[in-house]
Amino acid sequence: MTLPVSDPRLPIRARVASAVSRTAAAVSRATGRGDGSVIGGRIGLLIDPDLLANLAAGRRIALVSGTNGKTTTTRLTAAAMGVLGPVATNSFGANMPSGHTSALARAGRTPYAVLEVDEHYLAQVLAATRPAVVALLNLSRDQLDRAMEVAMMAARWREALAGHSDVQVVANADDPMVVWAARAAPRQTWFSAGQRWHEDSWVCPECGHAIVRERDQWWCSGCNLRRPQPQWTATDQAVVGPDGLRQPVSLALPGRVNVGNAATALAVAAAFGVPPAAAAPRLREVVSVAGRYAQVERDGRWIRLLLAKNPASWLEAFDMAEPAPTLLSVNARGPDGLDTSWLFDVDFTPLRGRPVQVTGDRAYDLAVRLQVDDVPFRHVPSFAEAVASVPPGRLEVIANYTAFQDIRAELDRVL
Repeated sequence: MTLPVSDPRLPIRARVASAVSRTAAAVSRATGRGDGSVIGGRIGLLIDPDLLANLAAGRRIALVSGTNGKTTTTRLTAAAMGVLGPVATNSFGANMPSGHTSALARAGRTPYAVLEVDEHYLAQVLAATRPAVVALLNLSRDQLDRAMEVAMMAARWREALAGHSDVQVVANADDPMVVWAARAAPRQTWFSAGQRWHEDSWVCPECGHAIVRERDQWWCSGCNLRRPQPQWTATDQAVVGPDGLRQPVSLALPGRVNVGNAATALAVAAAFGVPPAAAAPRLREVVSVAGRYAQVERDGRWIRLLLAKNPASWLEAFDMAEPAPTLLSVNARGPDGLDTSWLFDVDFTPLRGRPVQVTGDRAYDLAVRLQVDDVPFRHVPSFAEAVASVPPGRLEVIANYTAFQDIRAELDRVL
């Protein structure tokens, strides 16, 4: 294997680190040890701790962060930005600095990049990449045993944004936590994607008074924090832009939440000068996101995979899933968080009336929760048995992170 040629405009140390990063990633893929989206970046950063900043220099970059939807929104945004030319992106969802470094090294000298960023790392990646645009989607509870409380995360975002006067923030007007954080930036563009999950934003992060909600509006009962007027609004199968024009959006991805993700993508692309009419057709090219939403035929069953990792995302998954036989799978390994008490914040009653099966390491936790919500179910020890036990037709699969990866592996293909 020959060493990849690096950009001669980079410092010598960064050139070496970039070349080694790409080689390590290629070896990882060739040997089947992984997709190379992390290991390359880790090794590159060991050689040059400033490699991410060096690779980001000279590019116009958009960052996408939030608790839910950031992988899908990043893919949609990269597709929209493709109107301008080649776009580097961390399409496999490796959303920490090692993943960003690997993605930029692998892409070469693209003029643009769209990077998904884990919400805990936003401040660090802001400082390293100096982005033109930052999209803030939402904040809700996630991985209770190791992630910080929602208001603390909002405060960290707020502090980070206050130090970057040249960043255009594209933020969700429907989430009080996001609005409070985004107001620290000097320039905001607001989008309305809807927010069906309200349980983490009843208390104002500014003054501690109650947040009042009435239809699609919200405001603090004790200070001036309130929902800003959005410039971009998601409607049924369309996005309305700042000029009031309705841009039809036809997506291959299911659910109302993805129309909201599309609105975010169009708003970010517009900040780079891409007209919505030019960007919108490209959104339909996104049919699967790191296996999410993928549909696979197996033994006469059409299996669709949906990822749900916390109460807010399970709510959206139930909205996407068709009223068909449904398999739920939950693990509690490191990437999932070890605490499954969040299951009691999920309303499982939308599953009533359909055949439900449960599996995964914590299937019994799921079983108890379904009993509480009076949802009949059947426990199955494996994914293969779940498939065999349903008639030909649709099978919806909803799983948290490592359970989702287990099922992808059992399907014996890269989705």
